[in-house]
Amino acid sequence: MKSRFWNFIFWLVIAAAFIGPGTVTTAASAGASHQYQLLWALLFSTLACVVLQEAAARVSIVTGLSLGEAIKSRFESSSLVWFIAMAVFLGCAAYEAGNILGAISGLALIITGPPVWIFTIIIVVVAAAVLYKGSINKVANFLGIVVAIMGLAFLYAALNLKIDAGAFFQGLLIPQISEESALLTLGLVGTTIVPYNIFLGSGLAKGQTIKQMRSGMIPSIILGGVISMAVLVVGTSLNGAFGFDNLYQNLVSNYGALMGIVFAIGLFAAGFTSSITAALAGAITIKSATKGQPDAATWKFKRIWMLVLLTGLVFGISNIKPIPVIILAQAANGLILPLLAFILWMMVNHATIMKDNQNGFWPNVFMAITVFVTAMLGFINVFKAGYSVFGGHFSFAGNTQIVILSLAAITLIYGLVKIQKERSA
Repeated sequence: MKSRFWNFIFWLVIAAAFIGPGTVTTAASAGASHQYQLLWALLFSTLACVVLQEAAARVSIVTGLSLGEAIKSRFESSSLVWFIAMAVFLGCAAYEAGNILGAISGLALIITGPPVWIFTIIIVVVAAAVLYKGSINKVANFLGIVVAIMGLAFLYAALNLKIDAGAFFQGLLIPQISEESALLTLGLVGTTIVPYNIFLGSGLAKGQTIKQMRSGMIPSIILGGVISMAVLVVGTSLNGAFGFDNLYQNLVSNYGALMGIVFAIGLFAAGFTSSITAALAGAITIKSATKGQPDAATWKFKRIWMLVLLTGLVFGISNIKPIPVIILAQAANGLILPLLAFILWMMVNHATIMKDNQNGFWPNVFMAITVFVTAMLGFINVFKAGYSVFGGHFSFAGNTQIVILSLAAITLIYGLVKIQKERSA
């Protein structure tokens, strides 16, 4: 039981990676603007996250290779691996300032006075100390404990609200989507299934059996999904425009000072853990594209996560948002997520690579749905980035919607054809 508990804590690093300030913002905004109606999107994205993370980890365990090396071996293409790795790394660096500033937003709700740059330096120094001193396993266990604190904070806040049980389960089990909620729905999926998490999970699976991996990873991701749902529920209490300060003040005025403090702790933990996992995942991803499994003790590995943290420090202190880099990262990761989902779908069905660990019927059904949705999400991100570059306004409606759905459908059909070849390879 002790071993299983620490394995569960170890795998909570995946939840730490996808529950960041972006997830808190998106989920709370969904609750504020649509109440419980978009809970189903979090349920779906949590299950899809399980499907992709498990597939990536299973490939690494069966082959004994890092995910990058396994992809390179299967498709005989170093350029493909480096394209994916650099796009994922760019996303880690581009969003790092947002992770750090999200942690600061939580602190600023309950600690007033010190300027932002002091908080920024403190958070970066602590994150660097955690990454420098600990092995990957120790860092993961530390983050798992912080995630547990974050989870308790958000769950406490959600359970102390007046919840409409009927509306809650209707929103959870009956999909509803409108033109107004379409982008927010896909945003909930996009903040839960993130490309760098796939490499992170694959790297963490080193030395585990498939059974050990599943027993720790799956419940950890599910808990992460539950925490995201708790954030959405907390967001339903907000009247008016969403903002961390608005939500904090609303919780304090309606439920007391303790609720505000609890929310602030959860927000800080979300940003702090994501600032560490983004740096860690960036290093694991680049290492995965080179050779062998990641080794946290090497200076090459340390230099990579230091670069991510330094990027967050510079933009955090200067208060300059790297808009062009963020747009490029959005476009690149928009392509990478469906590409990774597609590649994993091929690999877990390859007869020679996976041997007795190929996908069965139902895993393939779930992966097919996941590939379709991630393809749609990817094309939307690419279109949004294109509209941003040319100064236009993106809307998921009309001809644009038809084009995106058609491209996602073509991706799915092509995938189904390729799967048949992979299973007989």
